[in-house]
Amino acid sequence: MLPEWLSLIPTWLLAGLGLGAVATLLFAGIFVVGDRLYPTAPIRESERIDGTARRRAEIRDYLSAIDERFVEDYQIHGRTVAFYLPLRDVAITFDAMAYFHIERHGTYAVLCEHELPGAAIGRRLPFDVPEVESRIENLPDPVRAAFERLGLPSSASADEVKAAYRSRVKDAHPDHGGDREEFRRLREAYATARNHAD
Repeated sequence: MLPEWLSLIPTWLLAGLGLGAVATLLFAGIFVVGDRLYPTAPIRESERIDGTARRRAEIRDYLSAIDERFVEDYQIHGRTVAFYLPLRDVAITFDAMAYFHIERHGTYAVLCEHELPGAAIGRRLPFDVPEVESRIENLPDPVRAAFERLGLPSSASADEVKAAYRSRVKDAHPDHGGDREEFRRLREAYATARNHAD
């Protein structure tokens, strides 16, 4: 016999809740099994594009280029900063709270936003820095690289991009004996080229 309060709930609502619970369990099971059968490939640190890590690498390169001594992940006034310049008593941090705390204790603090290019840090330092040649022109152009991976000129149309992708994906697809990593790069190239096609 059902409790009295349960008999007040309409049958269609109980049936819907029951079917919803069963469907949720079924789909959760499918995702768990799918994750076991087809696990996500681990991301190598060298391929990861992380804003903070990239900015830290740019700042590290910049400080090395201007021959400035620095210490990374340094503890100062109870806060950890990304970089500390011991000869100049300058702290470089991405954390706004650390910035205000350190500044109140007399150390010169520089707050870096994640969008700030590493070479631009020189304008915020409290001392004169030598000019450093920008390496931006040496960086690879991801759009041109995407078109090259598809074997197309940068002026290719959307239809040409689609046709080139379909032609190359047949050989690269893991189900047809291709390499999983090459297939991933081909898909990324296709997405980039499609967004920049004429």
